[in-house]
Amino acid sequence: MDPLPHFSRSYAEARAKFVAAARAAGHAVETHLMPDRTGVDGEPLAIDVALAGSPTAQGVLVLTSATHGIEGYCGSGVQIALMHDAGVSRTAVDSGVAVVWVHAVNPHGFSFGRRVNEDNVDLNRNFRDFSVPPPVNAGYADIHDLLLPPHWPPSAEHEAKSLAYIAAHGARTYQTAVTGGQYAYPDGLFYGGTRATWSNRTMRAVLRRHAAGRRRFGWIDIHTGLGPRGLGEKIFAGRNDAADLARTRAWWGAEVTSIYDASSSSAELTGLMFNSAYEECAGVEYTGIGLEYGTLPLPAMLLALRADHWLHLHPEAPPALRASIRQGMRDAFYIDADDWKIAVVAQARDATSRALACLAKA
Repeated sequence: MDPLPHFSRSYAEARAKFVAAARAAGHAVETHLMPDRTGVDGEPLAIDVALAGSPTAQGVLVLTSATHGIEGYCGSGVQIALMHDAGVSRTAVDSGVAVVWVHAVNPHGFSFGRRVNEDNVDLNRNFRDFSVPPPVNAGYADIHDLLLPPHWPPSAEHEAKSLAYIAAHGARTYQTAVTGGQYAYPDGLFYGGTRATWSNRTMRAVLRRHAAGRRRFGWIDIHTGLGPRGLGEKIFAGRNDAADLARTRAWWGAEVTSIYDASSSSAELTGLMFNSAYEECAGVEYTGIGLEYGTLPLPAMLLALRADHWLHLHPEAPPALRASIRQGMRDAFYIDADDWKIAVVAQARDATSRALACLAKA
C-alpha cells in the first residue's frame, strides 16, 4: 500500500479524505460540528468519528489524531492510510474488535496551523478536575518572559538569558518547566485553561458512547514533535500504576517508555487526555499509548512553538515574518518527505495490529 496520497495539505482536505475513506469502507460516520467557529478559509470545523465493527464488541480500539492541532497533518494521514489498508481491515474483522477513528480532536488548531486550540489552550493539559485549584508550575513562572520576548526573532542577549537558565538548572528541568503544563499565563505556552474546552467535552462524550460499555479499551493517540526523526516512540498513556504499565508493555513491547521514570522523551505532564479514559469508562480495562513521531531536535521544536505564540500575541507582524513562522511550525510537527511518511505509517500499522491482537486475546 502506498501511504503517500493519504496525507493532506490542509485541514479541509484531510477532513474530506477521512470522511470519504470511512464511507468507502462502510463505516458509520458521526460528526460533531464546532459551534460558532470556522477554519482558516471559512470551512466548518468538526471532530469526525468513524466506527468500524460491532457497537457491542467486548473490545474497542480508539485511534485519535490532532489532539495538538497541527500534528493532525501526520495523524490524519496515518488514520486514512490505515483505513485503506486491507491488512489492517482484515485484522480488525478477524479480531472481532471495534475500531473507533476520531479525526481532529482539535480541528481549530489543525486548520490554523497551531498546536493549541481557539483559546490558546493545550488540550493535553486541559483534562483535569477544574473544581480544585490547579497545580502550580513555579518553573514556568521563572521563564515565561524568556520564552516570549518583545520582538521576534529574539536578540542574542535575550537568548543568552535562556541558555543561562538551562546551564543553571539543567535541560530536563527546563523542558519540564516549559512543557509540563501551566494554568497561570493564558497567553503562554502549554496553557491548560480554566475550564473544560469544547474538544474536551466532545471527546468525553465520544468515549462514553463508544468505549464505556466495553470490557477492554485500547487507545493510540498520534503525536509529533519529540524524539529522533521518524521514530515512533510509544509513550505509556496511563496513570502511574505498575500493573497498567506492565500490561501496556505486554501489548506493545518493552520499548514502551514512561513519563514517570524519565525513560520518555516527554517530561512529566499534567491534565493529560488519557484521564478521560478512567473518568468516563470506569470499570473498563484501559490500555493506551501516545505514538510520538520525531521531527526536529527539541531546541528547534521549542523555538518554533515560541515563535507561534509570539505571533499570536503580535498580529501586526509583517507578512514575510508571519509566513516564515507559519512554515516553521509546520516543519516542526510534520515532515513533508516520502521516507518520513512511509516510516510513520508502517509503525502505526504495527502498533495498531498489536493492539487488535491483544484486545482479541484478552
